[in-house]
Amino acid sequence: MNWNQLTTVEQLQAIKEESFNQPVLIFKHSTRCSISSTALSRVERNWKQEAVGELKPYYLDLIANRPVSNAIVEEFGVEHQSPQVILIKDGTSVYDASHFDIRFEEIAETV
Repeated sequence: MNWNQLTTVEQLQAIKEESFNQPVLIFKHSTRCSISSTALSRVERNWKQEAVGELKPYYLDLIANRPVSNAIVEEFGVEHQSPQVILIKDGTSVYDASHFDIRFEEIAETV
């Protein structure tokens, strides 16, 4: 699995536009949280690109990039959680999950 790094607020507009051509996944990860590390590991272990097609995954270290995390709330209207995945299609959030509700199978079904 190849994560794309999400590090700036400006990237959110590009991600929104990109989501009109392919679905986009944002994984918000807290590097200080064991639950977040477990959720990230579960996604990475279960990731099968063929199951999600053209889904493009972005990784956000929210400790290092707090302003980006805050901007996601404003841009996509999804309440902040950590860890959290947000699936974006056609410029809007169509799915989100947090903590141990983050499951690759559900992400694949929603894509």
